[in-house]
Amino acid sequence: MPCHANTRIQLQSVANSWQILPNARLDPTACSISPTWPPPSLPHSLASSSSSAATMAPLIHLLLCSSLALAMATAVAVAANFYQDFDLTWGDGRAKILNNGQLLTLSLDRTSGSGFQSKKEFLFGKIDMQLKLVPGNSAGTVTAYYLSSQGPTHDEIDFEFLGNLTGEPYTLHTNVYTQGTGNREMQFKLWFDPTKDFHSYSVLWNPRHVIFMVDGTPIRDFKNLESRGIPFPKNQPMRIYSSLWNADDWATRGGLVKTDWNNAPFTASYRNFNADACIWSSGISSCAPRNSGSAAPAAARAWWNQEMDTPSQDRMRWVQKNYMIYHYCTDLKRFPQGLPPECSMT
Repeated sequence: MPCHANTRIQLQSVANSWQILPNARLDPTACSISPTWPPPSLPHSLASSSSSAATMAPLIHLLLCSSLALAMATAVAVAANFYQDFDLTWGDGRAKILNNGQLLTLSLDRTSGSGFQSKKEFLFGKIDMQLKLVPGNSAGTVTAYYLSSQGPTHDEIDFEFLGNLTGEPYTLHTNVYTQGTGNREMQFKLWFDPTKDFHSYSVLWNPRHVIFMVDGTPIRDFKNLESRGIPFPKNQPMRIYSSLWNADDWATRGGLVKTDWNNAPFTASYRNFNADACIWSSGISSCAPRNSGSAAPAAARAWWNQEMDTPSQDRMRWVQKNYMIYHYCTDLKRFPQGLPPECSMT
């Protein structure tokens, strides 16, 4: 579930420094190489450095498409449309599925917000969703998009988008709960306007990592450190949830800026959901061995052992140096008795 009081935290600035390597990502819907780095705002000197990678595009395209074709042929869960994959759970008509199931919108007015959840539960996978956030003066609003189990010892993987005044940037808030405990917030500003167009927000969740990604660029990696006593979300299946709600007691500048209801209704839009994931049903995972002697093909679970390569790690460091505005592991005032133990291990 979205965090409330835990997000009332002091933001800290990050020194501007950066280093990045060129890269490209596979677009699974078109089986093509689409450059995602550098962003358009990068200096020309960096942008031009990606040209050498572009010369390899045909070969990379062939290899990746071959792998993708095999993976898609045996994929364990691929979403078709919002009617099939989600339930509109609250909002009294403020949540809508449109365009034959290809678009979902959530709205917020003075009376109520709205929300939806996935019909299925997942235990590990690669989850993608494209969002276009509330435009204009979105101060006081929160668009939450997250995975969560249920109960007092729940696990949770959070994206939350904190609105702002017109022309001021959104805050992207991330958090990870394990066994009911969160307090692992990292916050970012984005390098684009998330209200002008749709952008992809993804979670890669396997037994060793929870990796948060924006348009294919990793921004955070929560690693499995169970061997050193740090809980990791690996035993509780989760549903996907999203909601648009009023949180003007804390969301914008710590609650100093309130929601302007003259701008209501506020609307966020969703499309192109995809879950290449292990479906959990009646205590059984769709990724479990198909019989006593054989397991599901590894190609169908390419994300199962996936880790960030060196270029991906460089991209994440670039984002964190330039756009991260809060990291719980640097907040000594918040943790006077000592930082969480994982802070000294990563």
